Amino acid sequence: MFRRTLITSAILMMAPLGHAGSAPLTVEQRLELLEKALKETQAELQQYKDKEIVKTQPDTPAKKPAAVLVKTGEATTGEVYSSVTMKDFSKFVKDEIGFSYNGYFRSGWGTASHGAPKSWAIGSLGRFGNEYSGWFDLQLKQRVYNEGNKRVDAIVMLDGNVGQQYSTGWFGDNAGGENYLQFSDMYVTTQGFLPFAPEADFWVGKHGAPKIEIQMLDWKTQRTDAAAGVGLENWKVGPGKVDIALVREDVDDYDRQLKNKQQLNTNTIDLRYKALPVWDKASLMLSGRYVAANQSSSEKYNQDNNGYYPWKDTWMVGTTLTQKLDGGGFNEFSVLLANNSIASSFSRYAGSSPFTTSNGRYYGDHTNGTAVRVTSQGEMYLRDDVIMASALVYSFGNDVYSYETGAHSDFESIRAVVRPAYIWDQYNQTGVELGYFKQQNTDLIGKKYYESGYKTTLFHTFKVNTSMLTSRPELRFYGTYIKADETELDNFTFEDQKKDQFAIGAQAEIWW
Repeated sequence: MFRRTLITSAILMMAPLGHAGSAPLTVEQRLELLEKALKETQAELQQYKDKEIVKTQPDTPAKKPAAVLVKTGEATTGEVYSSVTMKDFSKFVKDEIGFSYNGYFRSGWGTASHGAPKSWAIGSLGRFGNEYSGWFDLQLKQRVYNEGNKRVDAIVMLDGNVGQQYSTGWFGDNAGGENYLQFSDMYVTTQGFLPFAPEADFWVGKHGAPKIEIQMLDWKTQRTDAAAGVGLENWKVGPGKVDIALVREDVDDYDRQLKNKQQLNTNTIDLRYKALPVWDKASLMLSGRYVAANQSSSEKYNQDNNGYYPWKDTWMVGTTLTQKLDGGGFNEFSVLLANNSIASSFSRYAGSSPFTTSNGRYYGDHTNGTAVRVTSQGEMYLRDDVIMASALVYSFGNDVYSYETGAHSDFESIRAVVRPAYIWDQYNQTGVELGYFKQQNTDLIGKKYYESGYKTTLFHTFKVNTSMLTSRPELRFYGTYIKADETELDNFTFEDQKKDQFAIGAQAEIWW
């Protein structure tokens, strides 16, 4: 009671207060509440004094956690202090005020054997020693109502890329094409308002269905970009839970010269039935996504008469099995099938998230071709002091539009990344990341194109836990050799027209 009174007094001095759904208190009201709290504190102190609880401080006080010491009164036998730890205060802010601040970023330094270091095929060769951009996500969440079984939270997500090459990197100036900033999410999420799903998260605003990432390859197996939407998450139905989202995802439809564009209004339905128990420590998810355009007459006219690429509806279906392992670790196995423009995304060896466009640009003659992608990712402890993470992907498609080899292309690709490490202790690991991929595209006339390469990275990391994929922060020091064997899809070279690169560097990655 004594500590709670002190904390309440401190909050009254620091911020305007109000009951959920009401106007903030006036200065006079806050002063009255503060005076009342001080009187209650003085009364409690007097009780402690009468009972001889308050005593002279000993010469060697007991060790206390890092704290804010607040002087609350004086007595003839000594001074009284209350320790409010920062952990207590943070928990109070989150639980009582309802505010939280979460985020992620990565940043670092690197240098290479031939000029500035370059990334290549991150989505196929792995990220360690092959990532030179600085990315961030910052999320602000504020509870604005909480009474009974009803709750309302406002959420804003800010993300973007911060240039690592120039000392100046103003957003808007976009030095070197590196600096980007966007509000990726801005929505309200609620609980308790839907009678049929009181436990579910019901949201409205700019948001999308949850993303599922192949972390070692830096792309998503499940991703729906949204401009505006409405949805439900974690709706308990039978043995599992349902996520459903209806989102607007407009695209720029280009003409065949890729010079002129028109905006197409599209709507996406994303449905998932997840957390289905199948056996011990294993769960299953079934997923489906469909994207359809809502076109105006003028947009259809441009497609029929002015050389704009015609829109084709696109879909993706699949299943994901997640198995938690004894002794720690997990494995996630998924199979996905898609057609048209989502299948085109499957055909990319880098940046392979299931988008309906290429960086927001819709183009290409899509002919209802299909693609299949099988993925496996996870980590396991081979011994108490050895851990290994891995990502394996096999993809193939027929009669799809390839952004590299055009319409009616067939493709097949395999990519594998493994990352074993020796665990010195909770805070140190030393290991290697080995990556290899090979892709073959066959165009309309039967010509074959090959893309392949490999990467070897030796690293040491400072960590806070032993898991590779689920613990951060992490500080990495690395040396990387990367070789682009075949580059017939992108004609890529490192500096000085070299096919290989050796780089050293350091990188920090953190989420909170």
